[in-house]
Parts: sequence; C-alpha cells; structure tokens
Amino acid sequence: MSIWELILAFVVVVLMLVALLANVLVLLCFLYSADIRKQVPGLFILNLTFCNLLMAVSSMPLTLAGIIYKSQPGGDPICQAVGFLETFLTTNSMLSMAALSIDRWIAVVFPLSYHSKMRYRDAALILSYTWLHSVSFPIVAASLSWVGFHHLYASCTLYNKRPEDRTQFMIFTGVFHALSFLLSLIILCFTYLKVLKVARFHCKRIDVITMQTLVLLVDIHPSVRERCLEEQKRRRQRATKKISTFIGTFILCFAPYVITRLVELSSVVHISSHWGIISKCLAYSKAVSDPFVYSLLRHQYKKTWKDIINKILKRSSINSSALTSESHNPNISQLNE
Repeated sequence: MSIWELILAFVVVVLMLVALLANVLVLLCFLYSADIRKQVPGLFILNLTFCNLLMAVSSMPLTLAGIIYKSQPGGDPICQAVGFLETFLTTNSMLSMAALSIDRWIAVVFPLSYHSKMRYRDAALILSYTWLHSVSFPIVAASLSWVGFHHLYASCTLYNKRPEDRTQFMIFTGVFHALSFLLSLIILCFTYLKVLKVARFHCKRIDVITMQTLVLLVDIHPSVRERCLEEQKRRRQRATKKISTFIGTFILCFAPYVITRLVELSSVVHISSHWGIISKCLAYSKAVSDPFVYSLLRHQYKKTWKDIINKILKRSSINSSALTSESHNPNISQLNE
C-alpha cells in the first residue's frame, strides 16, 4: 500500500468510528428523552440517524476493504446488496434533510398553523414518500445489473460494466442525481432562505425596540449599552451561521462526489482513483456531521446526553464506593460470603 492509500484507509476508519459513536448517541438521546420523542422533527432525525448508522456498518467497511485489498471485497451477491443499500441510504439521507428544512420552514413562516400542518401523520407520510423515492432507483439499477464494485471509488455502488448500456446508464445517472441531490438542494435553499428572511425581519424589529430603549435610558451605564449592541450583532449573525451550516455541509459533502460521478460518464476527462476515494470519503463525512449539525449541538440534545453521561458516571461512582466500603468492612464481607 502507498502512503496515500494508508492515509485514505485511516480516514475511512476515523469516519466510521465517529459516525457510529455520534449517531448511537443521538439514538440514545431519542430513547432517553420523552420531550424529544414528542417532537415531530424527531421522526426525521431518527430516520436520518438510522441511515447514517447503516451506512457506517455496511458501506464504509467494504470501502475500507476495497482500499486495502484493491479488489472487490466478498462475492457479487454481498457487493450488490451493499451497493443497493448505499444508493438507498444516500438518497434517503438527502431527502430526510430536505424534510427537516420543510419542517423548519413551516414552523418559522407559519408558526400559528404549524401544529395543524405538521403532525405525526404528516411526518409519517413524508417519510413514506422518501422511502419510496429512495428505493425506486436502486431497484431499477439492480434489475438492470448496474450495481457492483467500482474501482475508482473502491466501493460497491452504481456501476455499469456493459459498454452497450452506456447511454442508458448516463441518462439514469443524470436523472438519479437530479432527483436526489439537486432536488434536495433546491428544497434546502428555498426553505432555509425563507426562514432566514423571517429571522432577519424579526431581528430588525427587535433592533428597533432595543435602540429606542437605549435612547430613552439616558443614564444607562456605557458597558450595559455595549453589551446590548454586541447581543444585537450576535442575534443578526446567529440565524445566518446556522443556515449557512445546513446548506454548506450538504454542498461540501455531497457535491464533489456527485460532480465526479457525472464527469466520470465522459470518457474525455481522466479521474484519479485517489480523488474518487476522497470524494467518496467526503460523502461519508455527512454521516459524521449530521449528528452534530441537526442534533447533538442543540440545547435539548446537549442537556439529554449530559444527563445520560452524568447518570452513568454517578452509577459507576456509587458502585465503586460500595466496593471500597465492603473491602474496608470485614463484617460486610463475611455477610456477603
């Protein structure tokens, strides 16, 4: 193995471990907190978490084996099953992010009618559509034998081995990425930009009230005035940062891989195998960033996973103190015997 292959293999291992730990923690928070389970967006986050976990235990290990052995890991049935699952999970993840953005758009733009427009039944219908949409493409690809081991990405994924099917495969690939990546990106941009517009409008209203208050309070201390102005500035930047993170991570992680898949269809441009694996790793990195972007860095999830950790540490400290007291008290030890 070359130094590049060692680095790429190490990156895949790190991505796999972090994705497993982070998404398991999100799942534990969902199971532990009744408040999180009551929220409608929790269904979309749960679906996204399961997609990321399955990606970490199915596709990533085979990519690691493909990098190390430079050949197809396992037999054709295993590779085709993993390629089918990888196509389904990637599409499902993208559409789940789009569903989360629609939920935020309704909550912010139509706050009074949110509970009537976005109920559990509505969320379940949206999830049903994402599953049907996501499973349709791998079914078509598998029926036409367009799933297999692709050496450029060292992965089991969409791959056409027959030259006579080149035109049909090009059309299928273009439609697939248009109705998965591009569709999700359009929904993300439309909904989050609407949310940003409303957030900025509310910020302006708060800023006007703040400035009027500061003008009226003539005797206010300069330090208090400065803190108010700093909070005003942070408030304006907060929504922009969050929305930039949602859209930016989506583009940064998926766009290089999607563009590479489309450029690959042209026989004119040569693509390095190292770049192919790097673009695949960037797509895998979305399974790592999603738990932090959508869940673990939010206040409610922070409080929940901190409560879980404190509960585990408290229980372990109680057990250790009980063992220590038993070792120092011979009477207790004799009774236990």
